[in-house]
Amino acid sequence: MIYILLIIVAVLGILWFVLSRSKSEKQSSWLQFFARGKDAGFSFKEIELLRKLAAKSNLEDPMSLFWSQKQLDRCISVYLRNVRLSGEDRNQSTQDFLAKLYDYRKKIELNKPRYKKGITSSRFIEEGQPLRILAENLGVYRSRVIKNTEKYMTIARPASPNLPTSFSWNGLKIAVYFWRRDDAGYVFDTYVLDEVYSRGTQSLQISHSDSLFRTQKRKSVRVKTHIAAYLYLPQGNELSDGAETKPGLKCIVEDLSDSGCAVTVGGRAVPGLRVKIQFALDDTPITMTGTVRSSEFNEESGRSLLHIQADPLPMAVRNRILGEVFGLQTDQDYLVPFELLDGEDESAAHAESVQSVGDSNDKEP
Repeated sequence: MIYILLIIVAVLGILWFVLSRSKSEKQSSWLQFFARGKDAGFSFKEIELLRKLAAKSNLEDPMSLFWSQKQLDRCISVYLRNVRLSGEDRNQSTQDFLAKLYDYRKKIELNKPRYKKGITSSRFIEEGQPLRILAENLGVYRSRVIKNTEKYMTIARPASPNLPTSFSWNGLKIAVYFWRRDDAGYVFDTYVLDEVYSRGTQSLQISHSDSLFRTQKRKSVRVKTHIAAYLYLPQGNELSDGAETKPGLKCIVEDLSDSGCAVTVGGRAVPGLRVKIQFALDDTPITMTGTVRSSEFNEESGRSLLHIQADPLPMAVRNRILGEVFGLQTDQDYLVPFELLDGEDESAAHAESVQSVGDSNDKEP
């Protein structure tokens, strides 16, 4: 009997030790969770909500949501579903918390090696890369990489009506600027070695540089899209922020971020042009006003690719766009924005171009 009691006492002691240790480790784990959340910029109330989200998401390691893109996406998706079901998705407190989650998600994305690692030599510039060429006392010209070899780079010869056809680029010192996709802007100085024909194009051979200066690191994450949209130009001195009810110029949103977008549209446009883009993401109408920062005209298609820097967006709109960027929204088809305009006749808008509307816009008093 005594032996049985001793065995029972021993078993109970072991159970008490294991349970108390497990409880202690769990408390320590959550203390670390709160400390990590505080370092990430969340308030105690927000950290408690994150803790509940981690539990609802069945994360084996709740701490992982602070460094794992996959686990954080999982928690954000759970949160989005919960607030939609409860009808709290449009509350200001919900949007504030969602904005913090997306900012942290963007931070994790931009810390990936492909965003942080740049190039140091012009030998790594890809063929087809658009360039800006600055020649002292001559101006700034557009070009592109035709061919890139170990010995030299071949670029399209800059053309301008201000330069005589007999003008020689040989021996000139030039500055070359370009924006490397998903990376940053770069600039380097070099010399023109020769003027040649390459792949049927008048070209310049320029010397390589191993001293590329990296500027303007990417501060936003973009996603490739193909969204039908309308583009509007100001009818007066400035664009309104409100949604338009009539069709504008048909365009396609080619990529999207919380800081702007790229769209293709018929005709030509110049940098500095103020525009408004209107489209829909699922059931959410999006209106984005901004400034054209660069324009690439395609001679064959007669269309331009406009890179637009957006004005500061309302928080709810920014959150919706970031949800699209990170793929955290419902898998519904995009609503065609033309359906939102009460079946307005679009044939006239379809035939217009940026140039024609710009001309008519200039005639207004």
